[in-house]
Parts: sequence; structure tokens; C-alpha cells
Amino acid sequence: MKQARTAPRLRFATRVLLVQLAVVAAVVLATAGTFAALSYQWAGEQAEARALAVARTVASSDDVRRETAALAASPQSALTPETLAGGILQADAETTRQRTGALFVVITDDAGLRLAHPTPGLLGQKVSTDPSVALAGGEVTSQENGTLGRSARAKVPVYAPGSGTAAADVVGEVSVGFSSDDISAAVLANIVPLALTAALSLALAVLASVLLGSRLRRLTLGLEPEEIAGLAQDQEAVLRGVDEGVIGVSANGTITVFNEGARRLLATSSSVEFSGMALADSGLPRFLADAAAAGDGEYGPAEHVLGDRVVIVSARDVRLGSGSARPGAAGGQGLGRVIMVRDRTEVQALTRQLDAVNALGTALRAQRHEFANRLHTVAGLLQIDRAGEAHEYVSSLVANGPLQYPAADLAMLRDPYLEAFIGAKSIEAHERGVELRIGAETLIRGRITDPQDVTAVLGNLLDNAISAAVAGSSHSRWVEVELLDEDQPDGGTLHMVVADSGDGLPRPDGAGGVQMRELVFTDGFSTAHPPPAASTTAVTAPDERALSTAATGRPGSHPGSASGHGVGLALVRHLARRRGGDVWFADDGSPHSHGAVVCARLPGVVSPADPAEERP
Repeated sequence: MKQARTAPRLRFATRVLLVQLAVVAAVVLATAGTFAALSYQWAGEQAEARALAVARTVASSDDVRRETAALAASPQSALTPETLAGGILQADAETTRQRTGALFVVITDDAGLRLAHPTPGLLGQKVSTDPSVALAGGEVTSQENGTLGRSARAKVPVYAPGSGTAAADVVGEVSVGFSSDDISAAVLANIVPLALTAALSLALAVLASVLLGSRLRRLTLGLEPEEIAGLAQDQEAVLRGVDEGVIGVSANGTITVFNEGARRLLATSSSVEFSGMALADSGLPRFLADAAAAGDGEYGPAEHVLGDRVVIVSARDVRLGSGSARPGAAGGQGLGRVIMVRDRTEVQALTRQLDAVNALGTALRAQRHEFANRLHTVAGLLQIDRAGEAHEYVSSLVANGPLQYPAADLAMLRDPYLEAFIGAKSIEAHERGVELRIGAETLIRGRITDPQDVTAVLGNLLDNAISAAVAGSSHSRWVEVELLDEDQPDGGTLHMVVADSGDGLPRPDGAGGVQMRELVFTDGFSTAHPPPAASTTAVTAPDERALSTAATGRPGSHPGSASGHGVGLALVRHLARRRGGDVWFADDGSPHSHGAVVCARLPGVVSPADPAEERP
């Protein structure tokens, strides 16, 4: 059985237009009907007033009063149509009727018998309507049906000549009427302007409805109310269901959406309602305005340091009807931009911990390989009965330590964690053709208590220095690190100095040496694309670049982006200052001497060593 097709539903704008037209038409018709009814009532009242005035004039005439009194005193048999048709009253009544345009002017005696009437055949007969009020001395107006049709009429008493106005002196009555057809004609004469006014009102209503419908379609982007309701529900569910911050910015720079995730990341202590505010005047971090004003296409992902957090910011255009599945595609109506803010603080912490684990793992793998080689050597010597030589070999191993890293003088560190970490870094540097060495002024007497922050700061500086040495123009590639612990009442402070053989800090036009030392710590600054022969000491740690490459597939694609460029040194300085320390450049370096020299101070990361503890 074939299912019946459902009639297509009218669009909301069309429905609004039809409803408006129906309402306006109903109002216009009701107004026109009320106006017509009031006009008819007013015309009827005017006709009654006119009839009353004519009736009073006729009744007050001396001839009418005298002749009516005389006929009222005559016997009824004398009041024949032939006698009355040629009388004075009939002539006066007809003259008055023709002069005033009345439908009739009727005069009766005190018994209600017609003494004057437009139809002579009805003379001498009793009137068809009740004359009692007028014969009792009263005046009355009404709209009634009579022998001549419906009319607006007035009835007044006729008093005897020389008498007063008492009811006993009434000798007859005068009845004057104007046809209701004349009243209707007067009303119909006003119908044409009324109809034109109604038609003009309907035309204006149609025009206003069309303009309102067009405005409504623009405001709703052509969406139906059901679709808008669905979008509002979806938006509410999405904005409340995601941990990321979502900020919607209209084309004119006004914040339209600001969810709780954005408030948690960007304005935790603020109770300001940002929706409806201009982004430039909202007091939010400046990088949001940069993301909103980045032009067409996508922005980021860019990594920024915000207080004690690291956030990733990305933005893209929002367009309607672009005909493309990609949100940022060109074409279509531009609605603004949506900015996504993600918290990367926990990822950064995990990355630093993973970097430490990787360093230790590298060291353990190197130790395992070295131990296996040495055990094989000892086993071989014993198998060929060279016990004395095996003993000498083992003695030399004990004297030289368990493992020989490429970095010399690791024993100066006196901390197993620092030994393993810097030893692992020396292996990485050696694989890249860089010599990692310990400075002669190194002195470590305590134990590292916060390896996570030490790894973040020291690992970042070492990785940057190794990269700078690799990229430098010097044939001798080296990185030198000096560490010194300082015992303090609130916890030992670790001092770090890292130098390299690179070409030093970049020197772009307009930036002096002191200014450049601070500029490299600015959030978003990057030397990912430095000038020729410029040091890459300020480049962020490789672990961040690797993370970005895995996420985006294009390392270093955007300066200051989530690829890690432009955030590493800013984050390192933030970590140090959060502990009451700092990170700074002591020397810019140059291509003809050495690379940049960077210093760091980390309070509270070293504890005093146990005096009874002895190194193996």
C-alpha cells in the first residue's frame, strides 16, 4: 500500500507573514465594520434630529394649529379623502415634504386620524404607528416601519390656537420621517474612502510583513524555529559537556559564547558575564584577540603560558553555507570565529616525567649493554684460565665505576639522579656529534628532591644548547654545564650554567642584546626560523616538538604554535620563578667565540646530604 505523501510544511517566515496578514485583515475588517455601524447610527440620529426640527416647525405654524383644531372638532364622517385632499393641511404638508426632502409629513387629529398624508387614499384613516406619546403632549423620535417603509421619524403634539402646552390642549400631532434608504446612501458615500483606507492598510501590512520576514530570515540565518531550538540544545549540551574552553566571537568582535571551561582556564576568579562584551574590552588575555583577528582560515594551535598553566589555543572561521565540509573553508556567510582553549598543564607535567624516565631508561639500557660486554669479557678470561687477568679487569672496573658515559667527570655531580640524567643526555649529544662536558666549577653536595622541575629546566636548557651547537658554524661542537648547590634554611638551591659552541642569540633588526635576552622569554617568541648563522639556543625542548609532530604532522609549522616553538623558555622561566628562582641569559655569544650562556636558579630542589653517607 502506497503511503500518502505529506504536504510540505510552510517555512516559519511564510507562516509569520500569513498570520500577520490574517491579524491585520481581521483588525481592518473589524474597524471598518465598527466604523460603518457607528456611521449608520450617527446618520440615523442626525435624520431623527432633522425630522424632529421639521415636525416642530410644522406643528408650531398658526395655520396648522387652527386648521387641525377645526378638523378635530368636525364629525368623523366629514373627514373623507376627497375633502381632506383639497384642504389647507394637505397642501402645507406636501409643500414642507418637498422642500425638506422628507419621506413623509403626516398630520393627524386628536384621535390619530390622518388629516395630511403623501398618499391621498389614506387620508381619514388611523395612522399605522402609535401616536399616543405625541397626543399626550410629548415628543418622540424613532426608526420604525410604516406604510411608506422604514424611516427615521419624529412625532410632536399640535396644540389648539391660543392655548398652552398642557395635554388637554392637544388637538393633533405632526409626524415627519426621513427614509432609511437615504441614511444608507449617506453611509455608502463614506464606504469608498473607507475601503481605500482598508486596502492601503492591508498593503502596508503586507509590505511590513515581507520586510519583517526578510529581517527574520537574516537574523535566524534562514533556519526554522525547530532547527534553532535543536541547535540551542546541542550547543548547551556541547558547551557544558566539554572540558575545553570554547569562546565564540562574532564578526564585529563581540563575545557570543563563553563556556565554563573557558572561565575555568582564563578567568577563574572573575564573576564578569563576558557574553555580549567586546573581546578587546573584556580584559581577557591578549592572545585571544590575536586569535580572533588572525584573518581568514585557521589559527594555531598555539601554546601560551597563563599563570601556572600552559594552554593550547586554536581558532577557526565559522561560516554558513560554504558548501564545504571543512569548518574553516572559504565561501559562505562569515559568522565570526570560534576559539578553543585546551589545558596542557597536565600533559606538560607528564611530558617532563616521561623525559626523566626516558633519560633513566636510556642510561639503564646503556648500562645493561656495557655490563653484558664486561661480563662476557670476564667469562672469556675465566674460560681460558686467565683468572689473574680477569681479577685485574674486575679491579679496573670497580675503580672506574659501573659505566663510562661520553661525559667526563660525572662523579663531580655526587647525585645519582643528576649523574644518570646528564649521562643519558651526553649519550644523545654524542649521537649528534656534540661533546657534553661538566664544568670545572661544578660542586654538588646534596641530593635532588624535586627531579621533575629539575628535569624540566635542565633538560630544556641542555636540549636547546645541543641544538644550538649542532646548528652552529664552529667545527668543534660542545655543550658545557656547571651545577652548584647552595644550602639554605628553606631548602637547597640548585644553580645551573649552560653554554654551547653555537653562534649565539639571533640579532634581528631593531633589537639590542639586552632587549633580545628578554625577548626570547616572551610567550610566542620563536627562533624556529632564525636568520642565517643565528643560534637556536632559544628553541624549545625537543620533547615538545616531538609531541607536536605526532599531533599535527608538521613540526614547527607556526611560530609560537603547539609545535613547541616560543613556549619552552617562557615555561622554564615560569617554573623557576614559581619556586622563587629565575632563568636568564648571562651572555649573548657570537659566531666567533661561543654560543649563548644561560643561567638558572631553582630554590628548594636540593636537600643536604647525609654526612654518614659514602659513595660506593
